Amino acid sequence: MHAEFWLQRWREGRTGFHRDEVMPLLAKHWSSLALPEHSRVLVPLAGKSRDMLWLAAQGHRVLGVELSPLAVQQFFDENHLQPSIHESAAGRHFVAGPIELICGDLFDLDADAVSECAGVYDRAALIALPADMRPRYASYLSRILPAGSQMLLIALDYAQAEMEGPPFSVDADEVATLYADAWQTTLLERRDILADDPKFAEGGVTALHTEVWRLHRSS
Repeated sequence: MHAEFWLQRWREGRTGFHRDEVMPLLAKHWSSLALPEHSRVLVPLAGKSRDMLWLAAQGHRVLGVELSPLAVQQFFDENHLQPSIHESAAGRHFVAGPIELICGDLFDLDADAVSECAGVYDRAALIALPADMRPRYASYLSRILPAGSQMLLIALDYAQAEMEGPPFSVDADEVATLYADAWQTTLLERRDILADDPKFAEGGVTALHTEVWRLHRSS
């Protein structure tokens, strides 16, 4: 999706992908990464996710990246946080306590910006990108993140022909292909969630699974 697509969604308030509660799969599986308490964690395409608050509550330093200024503003306003602001080549940085949210393009980050990131939490980035952009995204993370980084990836698997994304279907074979060169991939959970997400069934999807992956950057 081009940047304007997401900017327009935020301007129009069409943000059904946003959750008002912490993602249960994050709380269930985050400990499998076994990151040290004060590790820095990258959250790409962060939106105004409350998952960033949860990660900070676990003692992590959170580095979110979000394209939409409205999403960034709403995150701090809704959580009653008063950030300090500075600029860099990556965008405008909003910092409040252990949470830093960059308003900018993820692909403007460089290795220096994420050099301290030991972990990545991807709930809404990979599945937000169409098929032709996903290889670029995975390759970019592999290039800029330090060796030894770990990622918790939450993906969806359904017949793409049955519904137009986003969120898009990214099945196990694609996860393995996207990350094969630099990451070890482990499937932690696969669950049928069609009954829990009626908008997919209403859209014609006949089977829907969520998959939780642990990835370790080995090279």
